[in-house]
Amino acid sequence: MTNEEKTAAIQALLFYYGEPLAVGKAAKLLGMKEEECASIVEALSTKRNGDPSSGCVILKNGDEIELATKPSLAWIFKKLIEEEFKEELTPASLETIAIVAYLGPVTRAVIDYVRGVNSTFILRNLLIRGLVSRDLAAGKKNVFEYRISFDFLKHMGLSRVEDLPEYQKYKNILQKFEHFEEVEENHENREEIVPESPEL
Repeated sequence: MTNEEKTAAIQALLFYYGEPLAVGKAAKLLGMKEEECASIVEALSTKRNGDPSSGCVILKNGDEIELATKPSLAWIFKKLIEEEFKEELTPASLETIAIVAYLGPVTRAVIDYVRGVNSTFILRNLLIRGLVSRDLAAGKKNVFEYRISFDFLKHMGLSRVEDLPEYQKYKNILQKFEHFEEVEENHENREEIVPESPEL
């Protein structure tokens, strides 16, 4: 890949990931050396953070990076969230909360895999509404697991998650995605092999 293509790849990865990501992990996923990835991130951060026409910035905390909205534009999302709260949950939100309810605790990667689209904004919306909660996954750095909240159970008039309609039937669906989680974990942990002529 050219330098421009690597820069584009890093931006695409950060956009899709939607959460803090270690530079080393980003480099491994993209088949780059960590030093090279860090250098490109630094240049990208300087460019984006200083460009008044860019709506995003690169946040850095230790060895972690994240693509985020410029603080000066936070009013846009505040207005969007206020409008969202005036309305009922969207079909996409209902779909997401159903996955969390029946498959939880579940990672965002699995939720995205089941839905076929990125669920970052919807999950944040559900977190703000207090309908789901999240905790760090045991043994996995910077990976969160989502589950329904006590507020969700109270709104549904349930005393426990197992009281959901046909809970065990749909809970068994999780077994179909356990292989996906194992493949994902093995992909992250195995030595990265860089092809001589990568397809773009």
